[in-house]
Amino acid sequence: MIIQTFRPEDSEGLVKGMFGCIDGRDWAGLSDFLHDEAIYERPGYEPFVGKPAILDFYLTKRIISLGQHCVERVLSDGANIACWGSFSGVAKNGRNLSMRFADVYRIREGRIDLRRTFFDSPAI
Repeated sequence: MIIQTFRPEDSEGLVKGMFGCIDGRDWAGLSDFLHDEAIYERPGYEPFVGKPAILDFYLTKRIISLGQHCVERVLSDGANIACWGSFSGVAKNGRNLSMRFADVYRIREGRIDLRRTFFDSPAI
């Protein structure tokens, strides 16, 4: 899903589509949501700068084996999006995970240029 001209009403589809790719381990699909110069900031890691670094995080560094995001709400002013919800899944070591999260995004050229993730518990 590539949004050529981003509109605030596209926000929910963009966020849920991105999480669908993450939860489904569709890294090629996730790549379509990311601007080439995207930055991903999340607790416990230095920022991932550029699409290759973000995809490498999901392929090699992420401790989650499988899981599901449940997005409760998405808000947008056009250039920025905020969302929140819950995540439940399993870590690569077999530990069950359950937490609440919030994300903020900046959109450039119809793709995610900046993503910041916040958790209600220690970093995963």
